Amino acid sequence: MPLRAALVASLLPLAAMAEVHEVRMLNRNGTGPMPFEPEYLVIRPGDTVRFLATDPGHNAATIAGMIPQGGQKFIGKINEEIEVTLDAEGIWGIKCSPHYTMGMAMLIQVGDRPATGADLPDDLPEAARRRMLDILARRDAN
Repeated sequence: MPLRAALVASLLPLAAMAEVHEVRMLNRNGTGPMPFEPEYLVIRPGDTVRFLATDPGHNAATIAGMIPQGGQKFIGKINEEIEVTLDAEGIWGIKCSPHYTMGMAMLIQVGDRPATGADLPDDLPEAARRRMLDILARRDAN
């Protein structure tokens, strides 16, 4: 039993280091209609992202072709909060399923490598591609 207690105690600092990041799903903000806020998130492997149903009619889901190797797809329900822990390093593309073709998408960088235009798959809806390129341009301007 003392060995088990020591093992648990040694893992507690790792769990305490993980963070929870909140992303709001909105109808509009300063960047335009149908945004996630923030639109670009940098986290560490093992951090959790909580998508908040701030405005009605939205969900958060992974974009096919934008899930890092070893990552698991997820899809939240409309009007419901979803919490996901992202362990796989790389660039995650996130969409709101009903508003994806209107450009409601965001990027999550897990780890140290920032997203580039090369991370965007060819089959993105045009409005989502424009939104993601705008996100990258705003990130690079700051």
